[in-house]
Amino acid sequence: MSPGQTPDSPASLELSHASEAHGQMTLPGSKSISNRVLLLSALALGDTKIDGLLKSDDTDVMLTALRQLGVHIEQLSDQSVIVSGVSRFPVKAAKLFLGNAGTAFRPITAALAMMGGDYELSGVPRMHERPIGDLVDGLNEWGTRIAYLGQAGFPPLAISPAGMLSDVVRVQGSVSSQFLTAVLMAAPLAVARTGRGLTIEVVGDLISRPYIELTLNLMARFGVQVERLGTQRFAVQPGMQYRSPGQLLVEGDASSASYFLALGAIGGGPLQVNGVGLGSIQGDIAFADTLEMMGAQVTRSVSSIEVRGVRVATGAKLKAFDADFNLIPDAAMTAATLALFADGPCTLNNIGSWRVKETDRIYAMQTELTKLGAKVDSGPDWLKVEPISTGCWKDATIHTYDDHRMAMCLSLAAFGPAKVTILDPACVSKTFPTYFEVYRGLVR
Repeated sequence: MSPGQTPDSPASLELSHASEAHGQMTLPGSKSISNRVLLLSALALGDTKIDGLLKSDDTDVMLTALRQLGVHIEQLSDQSVIVSGVSRFPVKAAKLFLGNAGTAFRPITAALAMMGGDYELSGVPRMHERPIGDLVDGLNEWGTRIAYLGQAGFPPLAISPAGMLSDVVRVQGSVSSQFLTAVLMAAPLAVARTGRGLTIEVVGDLISRPYIELTLNLMARFGVQVERLGTQRFAVQPGMQYRSPGQLLVEGDASSASYFLALGAIGGGPLQVNGVGLGSIQGDIAFADTLEMMGAQVTRSVSSIEVRGVRVATGAKLKAFDADFNLIPDAAMTAATLALFADGPCTLNNIGSWRVKETDRIYAMQTELTKLGAKVDSGPDWLKVEPISTGCWKDATIHTYDDHRMAMCLSLAAFGPAKVTILDPACVSKTFPTYFEVYRGLVR
């Protein structure tokens, strides 16, 4: 049973054949922004009112963890809270369960390492398969004391009071940008502890750079300016401290936007997505560029995007692509499903981070797209999808691997002629509990 599933949740959901999609929808809040802002608010001086907060499994585990650590959070509504900042967590010993939320687990690990307490962090079995060794190794070389409670390199973790912290910390950037995000967010805590400046060095190629830009943007809103020393080094000077901005509005989730923008591309449209646009600070907004590359017409405003495309149910095709998706790995999954409706083979390059997400997404996408009748090849960091010829589509029951994005992106396959059934549809509760309700309201 997935975290969001209840005894009343359906085990499967058969999607009706879809031929067109149009209308408009408003996105739920960004997961990446929501969990970053919750932690920053807890570490800041003053109260922060957060509006537009995502209501999901991942944010629920962050809220629960912060409350366990002694942070007072007033729940005004599902999407609005007031967080009373504490700078340092009052609770010095706790066992935290963080589900499968990487946006909670990695930053909280680094923050707790600065708190001078004893903590244990665990999650669901899949979280215990997601590597964290590069982050822990970097933190321990810096002077923290983090031990593995199971297999080396993976959660669960035990955190003890740190020793003497050095003025330089090195973190690997090639597996997950969340490792660097975690160190950056903890940096002001270390500077306050030592009274000295800190330099952060990235080892190896940094993937998913837009998520680092997101982190730096949000840190600045809380009063901490991070200096850039070239492309691989950052510095935080003494005196930097998180201070509440008073009030903050979480913009819509750009990764979730990809599914609805894609509906406009294959269902004719127009389909307008509200909550992200030209003013967005999220990298996945660039998925709109992918749709333009595939032949869709995209209109952007400050806070919305509209897409008009083809109607693939009538035999029309999108343009094939061979592209690098390192900067938008989550939205790239949507592009992989759209490849079913292209006019030639499509290749997604530089997506090695898929291997360490909620599931091994390269394996999962290859397996499920093949069920539908596609020919799919893959490598360590790439996926090639050949569109399905007329008459070669197969009815398929889609396994979702307890991965919200598998369920949402493969819902687009309902625009083909085959019957599509999604197993464990409640797995979308990780980031978008009402996804299928919104989907049904836009599809005909």
